[in-house]
Amino acid sequence: MNMPWFNMRGPVLDLEQLQRRDRLPVPATPATCALSETRLVVLDLETSGLDMRRDIVLSIGAVVIENGGIDLGQQFESTLLRPAQKISESVLIHGIAPSELEAGEDPAEALLDFMEFVADSPILAFHAGFDQRMLARALKQTLGHKLRHPFLDVAELAPMLCHDNRPRQNGLDDWCSRFGLQVLQRHHASADALVTAELALILLSKARRQGLDSLAALNQRLTNWRRRQQAQLM
Repeated sequence: MNMPWFNMRGPVLDLEQLQRRDRLPVPATPATCALSETRLVVLDLETSGLDMRRDIVLSIGAVVIENGGIDLGQQFESTLLRPAQKISESVLIHGIAPSELEAGEDPAEALLDFMEFVADSPILAFHAGFDQRMLARALKQTLGHKLRHPFLDVAELAPMLCHDNRPRQNGLDDWCSRFGLQVLQRHHASADALVTAELALILLSKARRQGLDSLAALNQRLTNWRRRQQAQLM
């Protein structure tokens, strides 16, 4: 039987969970190897709202891009145990039933499972800053773990790589419409992760055609693009 380890300043984890947390892989630095050879985890979180200081993660969905395609054998999906969660408009939009939250997975187990799934891979998300901060907060509060993985924002990659063919708005639905991608179930973590991965594949193909054939090169182009965007606002 795993006895809980109590810490007045941190989360309560049993011995097995502590050992799993301490064995989590260190994220890789942006590599110079080919994008087609880089394992990328595409993430979508469904949350109780958009307040990054107060709202919480309700469900996690992720798929993997590897060897130039989406590997459907590597998928992650989990609804977290949130029995006291009030049914807000945001929760209703996600279509997560109260019974699903009451029967969800223990948050510590779900987050450990997810980080083991991610391993040392970079993470992609649409509006990645939100997912990154929400995941970082959940990991810190639930596991006492600091998120160090690099994130790439598909919402930045799209206008950077498609500046001559961008829609009026920069939402996920807008880019999906631009490229004719079909979204089966929006605001559902695993479905949103899958369509984000489909969009990312299109963008990575465009990146390679523009001479950006490594994660390091893509990151450098993003850094320069952000500077130009900020300069235009000044």
